[in-house]
Amino acid sequence: MIPGPIEFDNDVLAAMGKQSLSHVSPEFIDIFADSLDMMRKVWMCPNGQPFIIAGTGTLAMDLAGANLVESHDRVLVVSTGYFGERYAQLLDRYDADINVLRSVPGEAVPIELIERELRKEKYKILIFTHVDTSTAVKVKAKALGELGLKYDIITVLDGVCSVAGEEIRQQEWGIDVVLTASQKAIGVPPGLALLVVSERAMGKFMKRKSKVRNYYADWTNWLPIMHAYERRIPSYFGTPAVNLVSALNISLKQILEEGLENRFERHRRTGMAFRAAIKALGMNQIPADECAANTLSAPYYPSGVKASEFLQAVNQAGVTLAGGLLPELKNEYFRIGHMGKINSDEVIVTIKAIETSLKKCNHDFNEGAGTRAAIDILNVNEL
Repeated sequence: MIPGPIEFDNDVLAAMGKQSLSHVSPEFIDIFADSLDMMRKVWMCPNGQPFIIAGTGTLAMDLAGANLVESHDRVLVVSTGYFGERYAQLLDRYDADINVLRSVPGEAVPIELIERELRKEKYKILIFTHVDTSTAVKVKAKALGELGLKYDIITVLDGVCSVAGEEIRQQEWGIDVVLTASQKAIGVPPGLALLVVSERAMGKFMKRKSKVRNYYADWTNWLPIMHAYERRIPSYFGTPAVNLVSALNISLKQILEEGLENRFERHRRTGMAFRAAIKALGMNQIPADECAANTLSAPYYPSGVKASEFLQAVNQAGVTLAGGLLPELKNEYFRIGHMGKINSDEVIVTIKAIETSLKKCNHDFNEGAGTRAAIDILNVNEL
């Protein structure tokens, strides 16, 4: 129950275990082409250009930065935690003129403050983390997409902890780049950098005045590959992660079979259940209720409960959770990942493990209150 790598479906794992196909075989080309087509549907960006590239979520971030930023371009980064700060560090490698608007832990930067900055200065790119994995804070992606259109700014959504879990309507909301990693809500083992780029952003890329300074990330090298695969033509720049792409194909089919609206609602109810359970157990969490993510939770340890003792006790109860990531609060909170194929039974088992661990750590609470609160929202029977 960590926020990535998540638990994976057996059919997805089975695709990983098959004998590797040739990356230019007709069978694999069909798998790759179908996956690109399904990405447009999952991202809700029918006119966008999808990319599937071997790498991590950090590479997905770098793909957007390397291709859209030129020296001294003005970039506004909206930071709600560790990964907003990482994006600013990444863009510095490309000599961007960066301004970072930071929130206090647990809050989002107010939309009004962002717009005030956009009125004051002319920026080329607005970058934001949809759900920061370090804080479980979710920003208003639709509103930020609207600001990008209003001020003619390229918008980049870091959706590593949100794509296929939180609602994202890329084309309708006017967001230019939506990126993610395979091991989160997409539901595929680590190793794929995934992103969809709008026609507007691709047009800006084509008008670059300088070469892309990252050879591996350069869309000039990857675009012909994506286009060739979609036309069912063999092509090569770098060898794709063939088994991971086969697994992605299975997972994308499962996501579309579930239905995006159903999937968003399932994650929403799961997030609500965890928040209700945390509150019922007398605990606080980092994100304020109005900006709490549905894909993970970040509760503070109760007073007197030590991080190491609690996490060890949870582990002994059969559940693995993640410690804190935000440097200034690292030992004050923990994180629960609840995205992808997670079901109600797993939610209840996790909350029971938390209750068992709190009892071992001598935290005074109403036993079973967290479980009951979650059951009420999930509308299921107790295990």
